[in-house]
Amino acid sequence: MLTVVSDTHSQDAHRLEGRTLEAVREADFVVHAGDFTTESVLDAFVAEAGTVAGVVGNNDTPAVRERLPDQRVVESEGIRLVVVHGHEHSETALAMLGRQEAADLVVFGHSHRPGVHEAGDVTLLNPGSHAQPRRYRPAHAELERRDGRISGRLVEPDGTVFEEFEIKK
Repeated sequence: MLTVVSDTHSQDAHRLEGRTLEAVREADFVVHAGDFTTESVLDAFVAEAGTVAGVVGNNDTPAVRERLPDQRVVESEGIRLVVVHGHEHSETALAMLGRQEAADLVVFGHSHRPGVHEAGDVTLLNPGSHAQPRRYRPAHAELERRDGRISGRLVEPDGTVFEEFEIKK
C-alpha cells in the first residue's frame, strides 16, 4: 500500500492518529507533499514509516529544506508519481508537470483540500491535511494495486472513506 499525506504543520510531532497512523505504519511506501514545518516532525514521520518520500512546502524550516527537494519523481505500486507541495503551481501547471515527467499521478498539497480529479491523461491528487484541515475534512490517501488496477481512497483519521478513485494506467 502507498500512503499519501501532506500539510502536517507541527513543531514537534507527526500528529498522526487513528487510521492515518495505521496507514503510515502499514504502508510499503509513504509520500508527504510538504509542510512538515520542522526537522523533528520529519524525523517523527521517518520513525513511524521507515522511509518517507517527502518534498518541502512553503512553511518548512531551512533544516527541512536542506534535507528534501522541492519536487521528486517516485515509483510505487506500479505507478509513476510526481510530488510537489503545489504552492507554486496552478492546476494547469500541475497537469503539465505530470505530462513532462511521464507520470500517472501528480501528488500535491498546500490548500489542505482533499480531492482527486483527472486532468487529461494525468490524475491530480491532494490528500488534504491529516492534522490541520482548516475548513476541510482531515484526510490522507491510500493507494493499492488490486486486480491489475490501482485503486485509491481518501480517508479521514477516524477511518471514514469519503472518496474512492482509480488511477488510469
